[in-house]
Amino acid sequence: MAEGREAEPSAGVMDSQSVNAADMVGRDTRGYDAGKKINGRKRFIVTNTLGLLVVVCVMSASRQDRDGAKATLLSTYLFSPIRQVFADQGFAGRLVDSAAETLNTTVEIVRKPADQVGFVVHPKRWVVERGLAWLTGDRRLARDYERDPAVSEALIRWAASNTMIRRLDRGRPAARQGCRMFSTPG
Repeated sequence: MAEGREAEPSAGVMDSQSVNAADMVGRDTRGYDAGKKINGRKRFIVTNTLGLLVVVCVMSASRQDRDGAKATLLSTYLFSPIRQVFADQGFAGRLVDSAAETLNTTVEIVRKPADQVGFVVHPKRWVVERGLAWLTGDRRLARDYERDPAVSEALIRWAASNTMIRRLDRGRPAARQGCRMFSTPG
């Protein structure tokens, strides 16, 4: 609301990130992402257009982006009012039609310009990339150590909550900054 927008988001941005898994992660919940040469898990996230986490799904890294996005979009449909999602080219194909037909959700593929050379920030996608960078900045999330993917999802939500708290706390007087949730009276 401080940004002059509606309280509930109507658009989101989706992306995935492959991360290495520790040795303790079972073979049944890990896989090999041949494109990125990573043996581990893949995190699918949807953020609102401000970059705040809305949905997270953790799966085997061997899952294709289009297949993993189905569960992520279903969660988005069930738990948020988001009905338009921006995604990169890895999510193109039947997913776009399937989401429109079954979930009443528009998936818009943001393609890079044909003449692009090197790295260029895409206005509709940088917020999710920044969100993934914030998550990776959390030491516990640089690698997946959890046996259960649900625990990994909970840790991602925890790290995203910490980011949201820091962003909300900006602009307060210096004496009031910090989390007082666990402080003792007096």
